[in-house]
Amino acid sequence: MRKIVIEGGSPLKGEVTISGSKNSALPILAATILTEGENTLTCVPNLTDVITMLKVLRSLGIRSEYCHPNRVKIWVNGKVRHVAPYQLVTQMRASFFVIGPILARAGFAKVPLPGGCAIGSRPVDIHLKGLEKLGARVRMEHGFVIVEAPRLRGNLVHLDFPSVGATETIMMAATLAEGKTSITNVACEPEIVDLADFLIKAGAKISGAGTEKISIEGVKKLKGVDHAIIPDRIEAGTYMAATAAVGGEVLIKNIVPEHMESILLKLKECGVKIEISGNEARIIKNGNIKAIDIQTQPHPGFPTDMQPQFSALLALASGTSVIRETIFENRFIHLNELKRMGADVKLEGRTAIIKGVKHLSSAPVVVTDLRAGAGLIIAALAAKGETMIDDRESQIERGYENIISKLEGLGAHISLAGGQK
Repeated sequence: MRKIVIEGGSPLKGEVTISGSKNSALPILAATILTEGENTLTCVPNLTDVITMLKVLRSLGIRSEYCHPNRVKIWVNGKVRHVAPYQLVTQMRASFFVIGPILARAGFAKVPLPGGCAIGSRPVDIHLKGLEKLGARVRMEHGFVIVEAPRLRGNLVHLDFPSVGATETIMMAATLAEGKTSITNVACEPEIVDLADFLIKAGAKISGAGTEKISIEGVKKLKGVDHAIIPDRIEAGTYMAATAAVGGEVLIKNIVPEHMESILLKLKECGVKIEISGNEARIIKNGNIKAIDIQTQPHPGFPTDMQPQFSALLALASGTSVIRETIFENRFIHLNELKRMGADVKLEGRTAIIKGVKHLSSAPVVVTDLRAGAGLIIAALAAKGETMIDDRESQIERGYENIISKLEGLGAHISLAGGQK
C-alpha cells in the first residue's frame, strides 16, 4: 500500500520541467498499430499507464521498447493479433483505444470493456456507434466488445457528445477506411491535434483537427514515423495551482500557453500573477486567493481534469466559490477527503459550493482517482502539519511523472512512507 507523507506550509520556489502529455501519448501509442515499420516517439512520460499500454501492444505481437530518457521505439511488422488481454484493458480505460486500430488493420477486434478511474460511467457507446457507421458489426460477449468489418467504409459520423476518446477512436479507424469520413461535433482538445499530426506524418489524409469537424480520406497503409509528444497541460496546471495554493514563485518550463488558456484565465481571476515567455510561465503568488466560479466544459472550456486541483485551491480562497461539473457525474468524490482537512464544502448535485477557510489542517486521506490525488497533494502542501495520503492503487503515478522528486526540487517536504520505492 503506497502512502505519501507531506509536511505542509513550505512555499514553492524554483523551476520545474513539464513532461509529455499522458492523454496524448496513450492514443498515439495505440495508433502505431495502424502503421508498418518503425516508430520513434519522444517526450513520452514514464508513467504506469504508458507502461500498461506498451504491454497491450506487446500482447498484440508488436515489439516495443522504452528507451530512457522518455523515448519509445515501436516496430510493427506482419500481422497484428486481434484480441486484447482482459487483465490489461480492465486496468486502464485508455487501453480501449486499440479497438479502432486493430479493427482497421485486422478486420476483427475483441477487446474487454475498459476499467480506470471511478469518476463516472463514461460509456463506450459513442465509440461503438461511430465504428458501426463505418460498417463494423458490433456485439457484446462475456464482457468483451467484438467488432468485425472486412473493410471499413467512410461515412458521415455525428457524435452525440464531443467525446475525446470517441473522436480519437473513430479518427484512427477511418484512416484506413475506404473513402471519405466526416466526423462532426468532435472534441477539439490539443491531444486530438497531436494524434492527427502523428497520423498525417504516417501518411494519413486528415483535415480539421482542432475544429468541430474532422475530415479523413482513407488510405491503404501508413508508415512508421518519428514524433514528439506535446507537453502535458494538466501536469502544468497542477503545478501552477499548487504554487497558487502554497505561495512562492515557480518557473514552469516546457508548456504550450495556447493549450492552457482557460486554466491561465482562472488563475489570473484568483489573483495569481503569471508571466508568459515563449514556452515558459512564471507563477507568482502574493496575497490572498480570490474566490471564483468555474464550470467544466470540453476544450476550449475549463478542463474537468483540473477541477479537483482547483477545488483544493479554492478551499483556501477569500469568499465563496462555485464549481459546476458537467463532464463526469462522480468527479466530486474527493470533496469528502478535503472536508477531513477542514475544507468548508457543500455539494448540491453536480455543483460544489466552497467557502474558503484561512487554513487547512493535516489529516489522513485516501486517493479516490488520479486527479483527486493531485488535488489532495495540493491541499496537503498548503495544510498545517503532516498529512498522510493513502494512494493504495498508485493512482497518482498513472498521470504524474516523478511528482515527488519534482516537488522536492521546489522545496516541498514530501516523501514516501517507510522509504517505499
